Amino acid sequence: MSRPASLVVVSGLAGAGKSAALNSLEDLGYYCVDNLPLALMSKFADLCETAGGTVDRAALVVDARTHGLLDKFAQAYEELQARVESVELAFFDAEDAVLQQRYSETRRPHPLAGDGDVLTGIRRERELLEPIRTLATRVIDTSNFTPHDLREFLFELYGSASDEGAAIRVVSFAFRSGLPKNADFVFDVRFLPNPNYVPELKPLSGMDKPVSQYVESRPETREFLNHVKDLLHFVVPRLGGERRAYLTLAFGCTGGRHRSVAIAARVAQDMEGMGYGVTLVHRDLVHEARKPATAEETR
Repeated sequence: MSRPASLVVVSGLAGAGKSAALNSLEDLGYYCVDNLPLALMSKFADLCETAGGTVDRAALVVDARTHGLLDKFAQAYEELQARVESVELAFFDAEDAVLQQRYSETRRPHPLAGDGDVLTGIRRERELLEPIRTLATRVIDTSNFTPHDLREFLFELYGSASDEGAAIRVVSFAFRSGLPKNADFVFDVRFLPNPNYVPELKPLSGMDKPVSQYVESRPETREFLNHVKDLLHFVVPRLGGERRAYLTLAFGCTGGRHRSVAIAARVAQDMEGMGYGVTLVHRDLVHEARKPATAEETR
C-alpha cells in the first residue's frame, strides 16, 4: 500500500504564519486539513494511504485551538510517525513583540488573551505549546519574514522541480456581465469580426466548428493569436521564479458566446501543446444560450 511521500504537521503560535504556510503548501499540491483533532491524526494518515494514490503529499495543522488535548500530542505524533515514512513537525514561531505588532495591525483578539491583553495571550500560548515545540523537527522563526518572503521560503523548503510551473486557467466571458474575478491577463477580442451578424452562425457558439473556423480564418485573428502565444511563451516559464501556482487568462467579447469562446478554446489548446495543465471555462456561454444577444448589444 502506498504511503504519503511527505506529511507535514504544522503547529506554532497564532500570528506566526501557520495559515500562510497552509496556503503555500496547498498551492504546492499538498492535501491540507486545518485544526485536526489529535485523535484523528493517525486516521488522517490512513485516509491518505487509501486515497487511490491521489494523495502523495499532505499537511495538517495542530495548534492551541485543540486546548485540553495538547497533553496527548506526543503519543499522537508518535503513532503518526509509525504510519508515515516521511513526516515532519514544523513549528512556526516569532518574537513576542512581532506577534503583538501583528495583532495590533489586524485588530484581532488573541484566542487565549481572555480578559487580559494580547501579550498575556501570547505568553499563555507559548507556555501551552512548548511541549510541541520541543518535538519539532523544524522551528521556523517568521519574525523577519514578510508574507512574500515566507511564501518563497516555504516553496524552497517543500517544493519540488515539478512545482515550478503554473496551472493555467483560460476563461471566456461577456464584457456586459463584468470582468472575471482574479484574472491575471484580460484580452478584449471585440475588434474581431462578429459571427452574430452572420445569420447561419448567430444561433451557434464558439464551440461549434463553423464559428471557430470563421473567427480563426481572419488575418487579424491569426496575428492576434501569434502575439498572445509569444507573450505566453515569455511570461509563463518565468512564473516559477515568482512561485505563482495559478495563472488566469481571460478573453472577452460583448456577449461571451462567439468570439471569446472560440479564441479561449484555441489558446487553451495551444497552451496544452506547450505542455501546461489547462482548465477551460466558458463563464457566460450557458447564460448566453438562453438569451441571445441583440444587435444593439453586439455593436
